[in-house]
This record gives sequence, structure tokens and C-alpha cells, in this order.
Amino acid sequence: MNRAALVVGVGARRGVPAEEVLGLIRTTLEEAGLAVGDVVELATLDSRADEPGIAGAAVRLGVPVRAYTADVLAEVPVPHPSAVPRAAVATGSVAEAAALVDAGELLVSKRKSASATCAVALRTRPAGTSASTNGAEPSTMAAMLPPTKHIESAGPDLRHHGDEEVRGLDLTDLAVNVRTHTPPDWLRERIAASLGSLAAYPDGRPARTAVAGRHGLPEEHVLLTAGAAEAFVLIARALPARRPVVVHPQFTEPEAALRAAGHEVRRVVLRPEDGFRLDPAAVPEDADLVVVGNPTNPTSVLHPADVLERLARPGRTLVVDEAFMDAVPGEREALCDRQDLPGLVVLRSLTKTWGLAGLRIGYVLADPATVALLQEAQPLWPVSSPALAAAEACMEPRALVEAADAADRIAVDRAHLLAGLAEFSEVQVMEPAAGPFVLLRLDRADEVRHLLRSRGFAARRGDTFPGLGSEWLRLAVRDRVTTNRFLQALDLALQCLPRRTAG
Repeated sequence: MNRAALVVGVGARRGVPAEEVLGLIRTTLEEAGLAVGDVVELATLDSRADEPGIAGAAVRLGVPVRAYTADVLAEVPVPHPSAVPRAAVATGSVAEAAALVDAGELLVSKRKSASATCAVALRTRPAGTSASTNGAEPSTMAAMLPPTKHIESAGPDLRHHGDEEVRGLDLTDLAVNVRTHTPPDWLRERIAASLGSLAAYPDGRPARTAVAGRHGLPEEHVLLTAGAAEAFVLIARALPARRPVVVHPQFTEPEAALRAAGHEVRRVVLRPEDGFRLDPAAVPEDADLVVVGNPTNPTSVLHPADVLERLARPGRTLVVDEAFMDAVPGEREALCDRQDLPGLVVLRSLTKTWGLAGLRIGYVLADPATVALLQEAQPLWPVSSPALAAAEACMEPRALVEAADAADRIAVDRAHLLAGLAEFSEVQVMEPAAGPFVLLRLDRADEVRHLLRSRGFAARRGDTFPGLGSEWLRLAVRDRVTTNRFLQALDLALQCLPRRTAG
């Protein structure tokens, strides 16, 4: 049975706290016997979309906020109008009108708290498709886009990446998870040697053979890509998916790619109270494409392979992003060499361990039919000759030994960072951590992040990850000396936080 897609319309006074909005929504859904996990978006008046209470509730729920102008809401008939909102914004109920713009049935009429209202509707057509279409499928990509009066607002910025924290600045980089002092000299030499063949079109066969051999797979199971990011775009555009689900918090590019390709994405948002651990039962049964990271960025959770196996089934594509798996000693819990799981697609990247973000090289491991579909969506010669040379070199035995040694060092350096962070009562660290980064929560994290910048350190903000908020930061694991300097800077930053005064 298909799960519902619920739109929650929200009206609120200025200054309403997120806890009040969230509490009203949860209570309303619970009393109606509806699931919080079925909410796909909050909808409201455009002048309220950036209200911290509404935006904060959306972040906690892991859904976007869709904003509508007063003119649009005024055209929507509402069953329970009131004089006050009609006088202010020309609609009898912001909550009911916003819920109904892109939905066909009001499931729960307007409910009130001290400073907010909400209503719940069942979405029966794609977001942004007006009722006048009579349910007809849009015939062009332009017709699938929301009308210009409908503005996606206040949700997490899925296109924000850690490099924006450091670009052009002289800061010690804890925001990007690329291993420091890379690429090594021997890899630079191999890449440089490939420049003599730039006049020829790239030949990916040797690199493909090397990747297949490294994972013990037939070559037809391998697709080379311009980084893992290209693979997400190919998956979104080439694979048949009507009900995609992304498990959050995680790397945001998969959802961004799916949305850009016209998909309506549902989210399974894991909770810090559960250690951001995945319960396979939380994934909707009807999901025909599921995306999960392992180890997950930014939580650093390493999901057991047998847990992820339970997500695989005929008729479903299971995408496991293993971009950081080579930073896990022994690559325990990896699925990259499995051929027995139906619909399994594993993504790997050479960016993190080898410092090749600017070269763009990664690969997909999947069954031959899936590889063929993805390859058809690629342009000709998608991977450059220098990137192919790097891929081939990184599959060699000495490279695998170096990567394994690096993973062991990361584990030691991460333990040192965690021990240092444990000295701060203000800081909660999510453990156990398995990746080359850690996720932490502290009050006024954004202020702390800015104070750290003034002391020469860049940390990754957490509020752009669905399911997290402004109280989260992600830190890349660095060597012991760098970590000690950072811990001193963090101590000073916490001491220098300006006092908050009442009122």
C-alpha cells in the first residue's frame, strides 16, 4: 500500500518558537492518526517562510518550506475561514489555504496553538501543479516546475558544500573531508605523465579493468564517472524511479540531483536520540529507489552491512554511497563486492583519500544492466585522461597499502580528537564515529563557528543537512598537532561567547 504524502499548512505570528510550531504539528498528526514521516513539506505565506519558528520546525522534520504569495492563497477556498487573516492577507485561513494549493483533500482542518495554526492535506498531484490541470500529467519539463509565484524557501540548502567555508581564505580546513598532504608525490607524477597524451581521446578501458580487479568484479559491473557527484546525476536521470527515498542526514547531492531531475523525494530522517542509526522498517515499503551513505556524511555512522542488506529487494534500486569507506580500517561493512543483492548500486570516490577533488574521478559498481543504463546517459568521454591515470594508479597494490595505512592513522587521530572534545561539557559528540570526520552538537554553534574562523579554523555548519539544525557542526579529523591547536581555539571560542541578557 502506498504511503500518504502530507502537506502541512502553517500560519504563525511573528516570533513564534519552533518548539510551538513543531509541537502543534506533531499533536495534530497524532490525534488524526497520521504519521509524521509522511509529511513532505510545510506550506505557508511567503512573508512567513523565513520565520525562525516555521523554518526551524521544517528543519527538525527534515522537509522543505513552500511559500505562496497572498494572491495565490486568496484564490483557494477554505472550509473554516476567519475574519482576522482575511483582513490581513485576503485569505480566511493561511494554514488551510497553503495546505490545499497543491493538494486535493483536506484531512485535518485548522488547529490552533497560542501563536500558530496548522492544517493537513493529502497531496494528490505534483507540487506546483494547479487544480486546473484536472490531474493531467505535465507534457514538458517546464510544466513540471512550480509557477513563479511558488517559492521554495527556508529549507536546508542542498547545494551548500564544505569548500564554501574555506574558499579563498587562509584557514586551517576542518570543513572539507579530503585527506591532508594529498595527492602524494608518486600520484602527482602519474597524473603529470598522462599529460603527454592529451591530444588523444581518453581510453577508459585500462582504468575500468583496474577498478574491476581491485573489487573482484567483472568489468561490465564498473562505470567510471567524473566523481561521485556525476553518478548521482546519472542515477536521477537514467534509472526508473517513481517513489525515491533519501535517508538523512547525509550528503545532500543525491537529493539535489533527484529534485533537479523532476522527482518528488521523500525523506527518512534519522534521529540523534537513536544515534542516527537506520531501522530498515522506517523506509517505506513502496520506495523503488533508496539512497543511503555508509559511513554516512555528516554523522560518521557506519551502518552494519546486514542492516543495509534488508533494504535490497527486487524492483528497488538500493544506492549505497561508500565515498568514505576506504577511510574505514578493513573496509568492514562494505557492500562494493556483492553481486547477490538485487538492485544494489555502490558509489565510490577517489576524492577523499587521494586529494583529487579538482580532478573529478569516481565509479559505480552495479549489475551490467544498470551500468548500461547509466552509461547511456553519460556524454562521450566523460572522464579525462589524467583522471583515468589516477584511477588506474590508485588501484595498484602499493596504493591500496597506503590507503589502508591512512585509514589506520585516521582512526588513531579521530580517537585523539574525540578524547579532546570529551573535555568540554558544552559539547555533545555523536559516537561511535567511523568516518574521517565527527559530528557534534552545542548551543550557539553558529556563533562558535564564527569565533573559530577568527582564530583561523573553518568548521562545517550542520544546518544545511536535512534533519540537523544550527546547533550542529562537523569537524574533519586531522593530525594530532592540528587537533591540539583546534582544541585550544575551541576553548577560547567558548570562553569568548558573548553573554545573553534576558529580554
